[in-house]
Amino acid sequence: MKKIIIVANWKMNPESLVEAKRLFDYVKRGIKGVKNAEVVVCPPFVFLGSLGANGAQDCFWENRGAFTGEVSPTMLKNLGVEYVIIGHSERRRYLRETDEMVNRKLRAVMAAGLKPILCIANAVQLRESLKGISEKVIVAYEPVSAIGTGRPCSIEKARKMRKAINHKVVLYGGSINSENALDYVKKAGFQGLLIGGASLKADEFLRIVKNISQRG
Repeated sequence: MKKIIIVANWKMNPESLVEAKRLFDYVKRGIKGVKNAEVVVCPPFVFLGSLGANGAQDCFWENRGAFTGEVSPTMLKNLGVEYVIIGHSERRRYLRETDEMVNRKLRAVMAAGLKPILCIANAVQLRESLKGISEKVIVAYEPVSAIGTGRPCSIEKARKMRKAINHKVVLYGGSINSENALDYVKKAGFQGLLIGGASLKADEFLRIVKNISQRG
């Protein structure tokens, strides 16, 4: 049985390092002994070094230079990061990130030896973001209507989208909780989950991880 990838995207939370450490340490203790799931925690950049987290929420497409406020793939690599979320719907919406920008980030991430998690909401974003890229990347399907709304995509629709995405590893993201998480793996056929709000609730997040890891 292959490991399911469970990604915690903390977004712009919490507000202090004390809170971040408390959450991170609680989750770290809670996943000890979990063998069938790989847990990736993606906190804000300011907490990465202190926590020793294995995931980041974004990066720039250059490794150095006059790019105020940006963080490079090499910087992340040197912090021990393994995974990077690229093209999240919130960055596309609020920061006007285009498929071309996402494509450049993907190339930079892979060149640095990091594993990108490409977020897409539809087939167009998938095709345009992967232009000229032959390597297989982890894809995260995020229906916009389900992100942070409490209205998850139906299992049937999610299953159809999973079949349409011709990639080995595809995650589902959008209003995931401990009651519906397993259905996206067992019934819809996803190889993992990208979790936002529920990842900030330590006990709920651990229930999701344990439910997935104990799947039959």
